[in-house]
Amino acid sequence: MNTRRSFIKKTSLLAGGALLGAAANGPALALFKKGAVPSDQLNIGAIGIKGMGWSNVRAAVKVPGVNLVAVCDVDQNVIAQRMSDYDKIKVGASSGVKKYDDYRRLLDDKDVDAVIIGTPDHWHALQMIHACEAGKDVYVEKPVGNSIVECRRMVAAQKRYDRVVQAGQWQRSQKHFRDAVDFVQSGQLGNIRTVKVWCYQGWMKPGPVVPDSAPPKGVDYKQWLGPAPIRPFNESRFHFNFRWFWDYAGGLMTDWGVHLIDYALLGMKAELPKSVAALGGRFAYPDLYEETPDTLTTLYEFDGFNMVWDSAMGIDNGSYGRDHGIAYIGNNGTLILNRSGWEVIEEKQAKSKVSMPFVERSDNGLDNHWVNFVEAVKRRKPEILTCPIEAGAHVATVSQMGNISYRTGQKLTWSKEKGGFTDEGVNRKYLEKAYHNGYKLPKV
Repeated sequence: MNTRRSFIKKTSLLAGGALLGAAANGPALALFKKGAVPSDQLNIGAIGIKGMGWSNVRAAVKVPGVNLVAVCDVDQNVIAQRMSDYDKIKVGASSGVKKYDDYRRLLDDKDVDAVIIGTPDHWHALQMIHACEAGKDVYVEKPVGNSIVECRRMVAAQKRYDRVVQAGQWQRSQKHFRDAVDFVQSGQLGNIRTVKVWCYQGWMKPGPVVPDSAPPKGVDYKQWLGPAPIRPFNESRFHFNFRWFWDYAGGLMTDWGVHLIDYALLGMKAELPKSVAALGGRFAYPDLYEETPDTLTTLYEFDGFNMVWDSAMGIDNGSYGRDHGIAYIGNNGTLILNRSGWEVIEEKQAKSKVSMPFVERSDNGLDNHWVNFVEAVKRRKPEILTCPIEAGAHVATVSQMGNISYRTGQKLTWSKEKGGFTDEGVNRKYLEKAYHNGYKLPKV
């Protein structure tokens, strides 16, 4: 292990960061492969492999020199399915992958250099901190933390243990997103007073109201709950549907919001808002099983501009005829950006009109994000990450602020000096989530 880590510290994937800009192109990957030698390998383990955890595995193993050596999931049915899937990617490869049902055993595995954390949100902070303590580099899914305090502890852990930690906000590694932000910051849009961020997801809906039951065979439900409160197993709170319950996540605001709000903040070079006010409710699916709002409008006040978050489940027809996006509304024009591409619509009343025809997406952001992470790990340069843990924690904090406003039913004012809201009662109740079942969030 020490030999491998010493070698990784001394090796370079490629000089500089030139690879990232063309990471998804065949020639770039061919150059990457040509530069790799048999001993220049990165062994990864994946914790939580049903959803984005497995998408990350698929992207990771495309990078030459990256090997999947271990997986962990509390659902043995998921492990069986993913190992079957892996054999289709690399014939017979699953036989060499170690299988764990407890992430701590995977972290003890000396063959694992870096870990993917793709578990439900309420597990992210604890597993990322423990991985850093174990000397592993980390790719952690968004939102990085399930509370504001968790976000802070995760940033502190990365610094204390000097690990490379990438947040899974892969849009930061996608060319058209970066190009759009460059345009925003060029000043051509004029004064930007409002940024609208929206997410209308017609395909998303909560699960049905069903009775509690025994967990499915092969599921370690106690381990799935982890630091969350003990509750009877219910199929409509499990797997994908964990998103709609406060014990484990924060609804669309933290699921899609961290991706989209991230680019609103990045484009405006914004820190934390001065105030936040949120209104919404369970308007679309009152008869289905959820706690988080399926409809939410949140107003954030920053110095010099406002940001509006607008989300709805069960509807696709969002602003500008798009189901998701970011609109930077300037005096000279409005730039509209989403995962398909970007364009600028001119402001007819402006003296200095600006417009730009639609620029289509040209690359794969997730693949790029993984090339960037592997390069940072092998070069021991966390500063070249496109979404370091600080960036993930920043947008997760802003998203948590919106959810806290909704849950309190209040407009809340943020104190930069105190690092919390001006309402101490709100701070005591919502800045940090209680941990249960013997788990504790480390004070890094």
